[in-house]
Amino acid sequence: MHRKVLLYTAVSVLGLALACSKSAPNPASPTSAAPPDTEAAADGSTLKVPAPTTTSPTGGVQVQDPTTLIASTVTPKYGTAALSYKFEVRNGTTVVATGTVAGSGSSVSFAPAGLPTDSNFTWRVRSEADGAFGPWSSDASFRTPVGAFIRGNEVLDPLTIGRTVGEVRGPTQFIPGQGLKLLDHTSHVLYRLPVTLQAGQFSMMILGADEGSEGDKSKVFAMQEGPDEGDVTDDDYRMTAELRGRNHSAPGAVTCRIIMGDGVSRDCVRVQKNFDSSRWYFWSFSWQTGSARLTIRQDSETGPIFYDQGTGTGSHPYRPDQHFLYLGVPVGRAGPIDATLPGGIYKNVYIGPGPRPSFPQ
Repeated sequence: MHRKVLLYTAVSVLGLALACSKSAPNPASPTSAAPPDTEAAADGSTLKVPAPTTTSPTGGVQVQDPTTLIASTVTPKYGTAALSYKFEVRNGTTVVATGTVAGSGSSVSFAPAGLPTDSNFTWRVRSEADGAFGPWSSDASFRTPVGAFIRGNEVLDPLTIGRTVGEVRGPTQFIPGQGLKLLDHTSHVLYRLPVTLQAGQFSMMILGADEGSEGDKSKVFAMQEGPDEGDVTDDDYRMTAELRGRNHSAPGAVTCRIIMGDGVSRDCVRVQKNFDSSRWYFWSFSWQTGSARLTIRQDSETGPIFYDQGTGTGSHPYRPDQHFLYLGVPVGRAGPIDATLPGGIYKNVYIGPGPRPSFPQ
């Protein structure tokens, strides 16, 4: 019995010794990448990046067409994740446009589509990556461009947005921030009204149309009956707003002529004026059955009156079958010297039956 106890004890000690002689396994090595940090910050963001900066437009400025939002890009605090940028445009608290674009370089841009014209909006932007997102930028504000359209018997054409809803003929040039320049006697813009305007106004701002320009019985703007761009001067529904150029015996003389479809030419009183080529002039021709008037104001739509003369038009309504209106005029039988007065820069054109809308100045 004693021997069995000793043998059992010896075997136990030997087993313990063998167990201790084996090396312990290596501890688990750390993973190469930490799990993503999904804890949201106080502002709800889950991506550790600074907020982008809204660069343009800001401060409620009225933008040019097309509307383009520009912001600065950001750099992640950790890692090198490729970031995209989400833009959000709001009308009050309502989101009206969103878009996500890839970031590249120091800035990123987005052009929202379908925004109403001449309206106020706010916008902001944030960065995103792999389902996480950073903090929003501060809000910025802007106003969309003035619209441009031909609709029924109405035309709105600011010409300061680098395009026109009319049909351009001859050499012209868009002058940034100013409008459309008619470069020679053949230059003109045609507006085809889908619906005849029997009574209304045709008005615009013009810079640089003055008696120093080459011309004789030159035309500043005009109307006639379609369907072809014929000679306005012998049209049954002629209207011309005229400014005599330097080739005329009375340069600077202003007048208008209208034929109401009854074969009778009626003129506004001719007055010789001295224009200043550095100033804008507001030209407005209005008509209805029985009367018509040409008014010119200096500097703005409400500036001092420079010319204001009217004429009776009889009882026949102005109703061309197809109503064509022009900035400048097509060349007629008297030749180019009596067509468009070259050099004028036109903007903020309105044709219609109602009050003239507001344009950015």
